[in-house]
Amino acid sequence: MARESALQKPATPRTSGAVRSAQPRENLLSIGQVLARLSPEFPDLSPSKLRFLEERQLITPARTESGYRKFSPADLDRLRFVLTMQRDHYVPLKVIRGYLDELDAGRTPTLPGGATQTPSILSSDRRYTKDELLREAGSTVMLFNDAISASLLLPAEFFGDEALSVLRALVELQRSGIEPRHLRGFRAAAERELGLIESALIPVSRRKDASSRAKAAELAKEIAGQLEVVRGSLIRSALSKLR
Repeated sequence: MARESALQKPATPRTSGAVRSAQPRENLLSIGQVLARLSPEFPDLSPSKLRFLEERQLITPARTESGYRKFSPADLDRLRFVLTMQRDHYVPLKVIRGYLDELDAGRTPTLPGGATQTPSILSSDRRYTKDELLREAGSTVMLFNDAISASLLLPAEFFGDEALSVLRALVELQRSGIEPRHLRGFRAAAERELGLIESALIPVSRRKDASSRAKAAELAKEIAGQLEVVRGSLIRSALSKLR
């Protein structure tokens, strides 16, 4: 039952310091410990990113008398949720904050980002070996190798849920006669979009302070999300001509 309540009502960003100080000291984590736990899932997470999320009032870690930040287990779960919504659904931080504010108020808002199911803020991205990935996706070794050759998957020792989603999609596409080699242009298109994003970030990237780097990372995700909207609209428009 405690797990369900954590899912439905994550810790509010506006919890007072007096209430938060009631957390057992041994359960509180330093910034370094938070990074150690979450970096395998979110490699781009950094101290400056954590401070940036705190500035946006998405997380509110407790403070020691010396001013050091300390994160509770609820803070860690909430942080994982925020980063997952950013990474997997390209949801802007202001939208994520609005969603969490609604949860904190005891309401049941619509999940942002068009996700089809509520992501557990307690869940973490699984890591798969190659054999596990092939088994979970129902893929052959040949299809996997073709995906690597077409740069649709990157070679690695372990693979995450995103790689699994891609390989499952390739299995389904193969049944319709679409092979990875037919999708080589996707990598080139992604690199062109990356070029657009990098150009848009130049004014922010010129400032070398940690806050600007965090803002640039957030802006990059927001631009990527808008490009996804445009791409999806173009595909849907083209499909309408097939009817």
